[in-house]
Parts: sequence; C-alpha cells; structure tokens
Amino acid sequence: MDEAEQQRRRDAVRDLMPKAPFIAGLGLIIERYDPDDVAVRVPFRPDLTNDGTYYHGGVIASAVDTAGAAAAWSNHDFEKGSRASTVAMTIQYVGACQKSDLVCQARAVKRGKELVFTEITATDAAGKIVAHGLQTYRIV
Repeated sequence: MDEAEQQRRRDAVRDLMPKAPFIAGLGLIIERYDPDDVAVRVPFRPDLTNDGTYYHGGVIASAVDTAGAAAAWSNHDFEKGSRASTVAMTIQYVGACQKSDLVCQARAVKRGKELVFTEITATDAAGKIVAHGLQTYRIV
C-alpha cells in the first residue's frame, strides 16, 4: 500500500470517528489530526454535566479515550490491520471543567507491533488542566 492510500485511510478515520453514534452524541469535534498529535473538543452542553455546571467524569473519560484513539490512528500503518480497541486506560482527575468546552490533547508516544501507547491531557477552554490519561490501544 503506498503512502497516498495510507493517508487516505487515516483521513477516513478522522472523518468517520466523530460520526460514530456515541461520539456524535457527545458532540466531539476533531480540531487537529497530525501524525501522532491530535486535539479534540467537546463543546459545553449542560446535559453532559452533573449539575448544569461541571462535566460528568464519564464525559471527560470518553473524550480522553477518543482523543487517544484518534492519536493512535493518526499515523497508523494500515498494513498492520484495521480492527481496534482500547486495551487499558487510566485517568486522573485533577480539576473540574466548569461551563467550558473540554479540550483534549493526545499524542502517541510509542508504537509497537500491535499496541500504541498514548498520553492525553484534558483542559478547559482556558487551558486549566482537568485530567490526565494514559491509554493502551490495540490495532490488528
């Protein structure tokens, strides 16, 4: 498979991921999709909060997981496969996202034979850190 076809497939993942039913329900937008470096945004909506103000932790975790997956796909070699899932993820909540868009910056830090290791930082729109995530993603 030549590099043009590889890039076409990476771009297809970028374009289709936000349309998956659950991700679309969050309203997640992929803002940057560079090789191994991705940014996603979840526009603030009161229905994604605990109380109309603060994002529910599950929303944050979902955005972190999706950002990590996008980073894994952003520079993937499709000769190695196209079926994938999160194998493991840890998240540390270190702040709250109050009436603000949630922004996740993700980068792939190591690519193995099947596993991709990603690091994700979630912030509010002003850049205040909300959570840190580590993800192991498998593509076969």
